[in-house]
Amino acid sequence: MNVKLLAGLVVVVLIIAAAGSTVYTVDQREKAIVFRFGEIVESTDEPGIQFKIPFIENVQKYDARIQTMDAAPERYLTIEKKNLVVDSFVKWRIRDVAKYYVTVSGLISSARARLAQRVNDSLREEFGKRRVQEVISGDRATIMEEVRKATDTQAREIGVEVVDVRLKRVDWDPEISERVYKRMEAERSRVAKELRAQGAEEAEKIRADAERQREITLANAFKEAEEIRGEGDASATAIYAESFGRDQDFYGLYRRLNAYKETFRNESDMLVLEPDSDFFKYFHPKPSEP
Repeated sequence: MNVKLLAGLVVVVLIIAAAGSTVYTVDQREKAIVFRFGEIVESTDEPGIQFKIPFIENVQKYDARIQTMDAAPERYLTIEKKNLVVDSFVKWRIRDVAKYYVTVSGLISSARARLAQRVNDSLREEFGKRRVQEVISGDRATIMEEVRKATDTQAREIGVEVVDVRLKRVDWDPEISERVYKRMEAERSRVAKELRAQGAEEAEKIRADAERQREITLANAFKEAEEIRGEGDASATAIYAESFGRDQDFYGLYRRLNAYKETFRNESDMLVLEPDSDFFKYFHPKPSEP
C-alpha cells in the first residue's frame, strides 16, 4: 500500500511539473523565443500566457524596450578636411527577436558593437559631405535623420530597429579649438579697441562741443553783464549829474571828500601842499558876503 501511494505521489508530482513546464508567460516589455533541442521553432512578442511542449522545448526572453547606446566621442573629417569631435547616442530596440538571436547570439554587447560601427560609418559619411558651418548650424537635424535611416536599414539585418540618433555635442578638435579661440580673442580684442577708439573720439567731440557752448555762454553772459553794467553806470552818471547839477558847491565838496579818502588811505600817506592851495579849499572858512 505504501509503495502504491508513493508511486501515486510521484505520478502526481510529474503531472504537476509537466503542466508547469507547458505554460509560460510573456510580459508586454519582452520578446520570447521557443527552442526545441536548440533549434528555434517559434518567436513571439504577444503578451500573456503561452504554451510549449514540456521537457522538449525551452524559452528565452529578451528585453523589447527601447535601449540607449551612448557612443564614445569620435573625430570626423569635414569636406574641408577639418577635424570635429562628435559625441552622439542611439536609441534602439529589438525588432525581430529570432534574427537578433541568430546574428548576435542574443548578446546585447554584440548588438551594441555592430550598431556603434554602423553609426560611426554613417556619421563619417555625412560629415565628409558637409562644411563645418553646415554641420554646426544648419544641417544637424538633417544629419541625424540621414544617419538614423542609414543605420536603421543596416541594423534590421541583425533584427534591430534604430529609433533615433542624436548629436549631443559637436566641437573642434582640441588643437584647432585653441587656435580658433585665439583668433576669436584677437578679433574681439580688435573690435574692443576699435569701439574704445570710437568712444574716445565721440567723448572728445562732446567735450569740445561742451567747451564751445561754455565759452559762448560765458561770452553772452559777460556781454549782457557789461551791457547791464553800462546801463547802470549811465543811469548812475545821469542821476549824479542831475543831483550835483542842483548844487555845484555840494558836488565840489563831495568830490574833494572822495579825493581826501583816496589820498589819505593809510596813516603813512603824506602830501606836501600849500595850506591855502585849492586842494584844501573847503578847509578854509568861506568869506562872508558884503
